[in-house]
Amino acid sequence: MSGRIDRSAHTGCKPKIAILGAGLIGRLLAFSLKDEMQIDLFDQDDGRGELSAAYLAAAMLAPLAESAESGTGIMQLGEIALELWPKILQALPQKVFFQRNGSLLLAFEQDRASLETLQKNLKGDHYRRIDRAEITTLEPEINQRFAQGLFLPDEGQLDNRQLLAVLGDVLRAHANINWQTEAFVQLIESELLINGDLRKGYDWIIDCRGLGACKDSQPDLRGVRGEVARVHAPQVTLRRPVRLMHPRYPIYIAPKPNHHFVIGATQIETQDQRQPTVRSTLELLSSCFSVHSGFAEAEILQIQSGLRPAYLHNEPQMRVDGNVISLNGLFRHGYLLSPVLVDLCRSYLLDQPMDGRYLGALPELVQGADNGHAFREAL
Repeated sequence: MSGRIDRSAHTGCKPKIAILGAGLIGRLLAFSLKDEMQIDLFDQDDGRGELSAAYLAAAMLAPLAESAESGTGIMQLGEIALELWPKILQALPQKVFFQRNGSLLLAFEQDRASLETLQKNLKGDHYRRIDRAEITTLEPEINQRFAQGLFLPDEGQLDNRQLLAVLGDVLRAHANINWQTEAFVQLIESELLINGDLRKGYDWIIDCRGLGACKDSQPDLRGVRGEVARVHAPQVTLRRPVRLMHPRYPIYIAPKPNHHFVIGATQIETQDQRQPTVRSTLELLSSCFSVHSGFAEAEILQIQSGLRPAYLHNEPQMRVDGNVISLNGLFRHGYLLSPVLVDLCRSYLLDQPMDGRYLGALPELVQGADNGHAFREAL
């Protein structure tokens, strides 16, 4: 099957595509193509996105901090995405919380070595070491025992649940989008089955199911566990995300509007699908209390765990096989990198020039694209 739409067959009508999965990638892609294509959007949940990894996330946009455990290419793509996010959010009809006040990385004296190791592993140099006085200037309410840290001024975050809700409202109201919820999706050798029924007639099928794709089309995916607590702490004010060095794994605290906070562990290398354990929960909650004593009176809203989709190399890919495209493997970089993958896929579908920086940063980002229709790079 040809890797491109035959536009002569679509004179006077829009190409028809199926998007599988309505998590972050699926919603962003549908939003970006809503005026150019007729879209059938299929998802397994009820439309709120609560079964997706995107719903659980803290939505930190931290390319430099993440570079301590990833390659330079991931950092470079994340820096590009940080410039794309404001444009995406400005196109939405409702405001979504977006902040770019930097990130603060902290360590108690006994964990100083972990902070120094992280600093050595950073792939960029736009940060500075800060002492107790500077920490207090940046975050006046924070525990005064912190004597050293790193400030990464360019980083940001957004409110993931606000974003998913606003995108959902836009997509449900758009005339070009048919959204089918509670849909059991199977993709078997380019044949699409929805609740057991074969669906035909699509110019493109774009698979954005995350780990849902590992059952049929993406067997090399694995799940990486994340654990998250959401709390309401009226006595706490933080101006930016804080990462705390911890003996087992770094822990983050991401402030959201109205004194809501997301507290989580960045990465646990297991596919365990149980709810959070007592040990992990105690570590998360005691860590946030050690950062700010006001968390002692916080109301616990949710404690959850989930799996994020990752390939072996922990880098995302756009895989093209005939008229089927997979966008997957975002690991713990879903919000950081999703604008790049969506823009990449949009350029491919519409036969538009690609931002040349994408493949410059990650040469293996695209797999299987029709060589006869290779991307044209934007000059």
